[in-house]
Amino acid sequence: MSITALPNTSTHASTEVVDLAEAFRVFNRASEELSVAYAALSRQVAQLTEELALANGKLRQQYREKAALTERLALLLHALPAGVVVLDPAGVVIQSNPAAEHILGATPEGENWSGIAARLRAAADTPGEWLLAGGEAMGGEAGRRLAIATTDLDFAGGRLVLLHDITEPHRLKEQAGRNQRLAAMGQMAAGLAHQLRTPLAAALLYVAQLAREDLPPERRAQVASRTAGRLRDLEGLIEDTLMYARGEAVGRSRCDTDALLADVAAVAEPLAKQHGVGLRTTHIGDPVTLMGNRKALVGALTALLENALRAAGPGGEVEVSCEPGAAQVFLRVRDDGPGIEPALRERLFEPFFTTGARGTGLGLAIVRGVARAHGGTVEVRPAAGRGTEFELVLPRGARRRRGRSAQPRQDGKGKP
Repeated sequence: MSITALPNTSTHASTEVVDLAEAFRVFNRASEELSVAYAALSRQVAQLTEELALANGKLRQQYREKAALTERLALLLHALPAGVVVLDPAGVVIQSNPAAEHILGATPEGENWSGIAARLRAAADTPGEWLLAGGEAMGGEAGRRLAIATTDLDFAGGRLVLLHDITEPHRLKEQAGRNQRLAAMGQMAAGLAHQLRTPLAAALLYVAQLAREDLPPERRAQVASRTAGRLRDLEGLIEDTLMYARGEAVGRSRCDTDALLADVAAVAEPLAKQHGVGLRTTHIGDPVTLMGNRKALVGALTALLENALRAAGPGGEVEVSCEPGAAQVFLRVRDDGPGIEPALRERLFEPFFTTGARGTGLGLAIVRGVARAHGGTVEVRPAAGRGTEFELVLPRGARRRRGRSAQPRQDGKGKP
């Protein structure tokens, strides 16, 4: 009789229990890890939610600020007295403010800027200004005077056109200019009358003496000579006045600086000897060519030299120098006299202002007129060390330069 071995059920069950316990342990560990990960994820989600809320708040704040800025810009654009026109890349008006519509006389939106520019013509009297034909008249006038500036819009493309209505400022400017000219004419007439009165009174007095029958011949000749001298003073004063009046209308020709200094030296050397003053002429660098009236320039430099000779006095020294620059020529007259007080320097170029006993007060005014006629300037300042220096600055090798205003960008037809 054989006996069959039965499986060890207790050993098998024990193994299953161990496996099951291990599975539970692994499951618990995984659950704990998932819980930790979930907690971390929840914290991260909460942080992101908070950051998103903060970002949304900032965006809403920025949106409100941009909306407020847009509103302010719109109000500013609406209230701006200057006209503003926005053009697209094709040159079509896409936006304009009320001032632009008022200036142009109609709403320009949708119109090509070239059509608007066709109604403009350059003002003949002032560079950079334009006259608008048609449009709504201001103050009953037939047109407007505009200053136009254009700016490229790099980011959005197109252009920004600014229209400044300067009709009324131009009228006021012309009126102020007329008033200034009238005031200057009145001041000049008063000064001229004052200057004419003294030699004229002396001449009349001498003429009255000539009418005396008992006047000895030698005394008659002396009085006649003095009368002629006073009349020559009147003639010189009238010539100076005419030269001052013609100062802005001198002719144009080529003039070399070395020849100019030679002419000045030829005129000034006898005067320097007469005053007992040493005269020195210096040319710094190579001679250059000026465009101007040689006679007027020689006269202006001679007037400066005469003042310098009187200021230096016997035993003094006067120097006239020429120094060409890149675009200008500097003509300087320096003396080693006692100098000029600052309060007097400011009035030296006024017509009929003089500190001398016999001067007419027109010499330096004529010098300034000649300088302006040649597109230059004249200045006075203390010389280095001692004395006074006058500096006449003229354009180098060019005609009179006129001030130019900034002009808008133009097309091939000369329109903005």
